[in-house]
Parts: sequence; C-alpha cells; structure tokens
Amino acid sequence: MGKTTAFDAADYLDSEEMIAEYLNQALASGDTDLLLAAIGDVARARGMAQVARDSGLGRESLYKALTAGAKPRFDTVYKVLHALGVRIQTQPLAH
Repeated sequence: MGKTTAFDAADYLDSEEMIAEYLNQALASGDTDLLLAAIGDVARARGMAQVARDSGLGRESLYKALTAGAKPRFDTVYKVLHALGVRIQTQPLAH
C-alpha cells in the first residue's frame, strides 16, 4: 500500500487566476474562517515571510491573524490581500 500525504491547497495555487478564483470561492461562501484559511493558504503558497514583509506585519502576527477563529482587523486583512496582489471587489446581490 502506498503512502498518502495530506492535501495542501497551497501546493496548487500556482497562478494569479487560480489564486483569485480560490479566494473568490472562499469569499462567496460567507464563512469567515474559511476565508481566513484560504488567505493563509495563498500566503503560504507565496511564502509567509515575504507576505509578512510586504504587508508590514510580523510573521507570527500574520500566522495568528489567519488562524480559524481569529478576528483580525479589516486593515490587517486588507494589507495581506494587497501584499498578495489581490483586491476585493463588490457587485450587487441577485434578488
């Protein structure tokens, strides 16, 4: 029997399009823990130390902010998204 490894979404986030779609799906879910986990996956795919530097956050603070159950400030999330090279856009809800 072969050895199995744990699935890690960060291993598959290798293009701007894939990252944007992944984050859009997490955002559309309405689950804030899922969104934070997805942002964390993208940050790991890009390199946590680099994202920390680009966002102006400490590496430990970045890990803590992207943990399930965390309640990061909006400006923290915004800085991280900016460091990841993505932005949030809005559109009207369908009625």
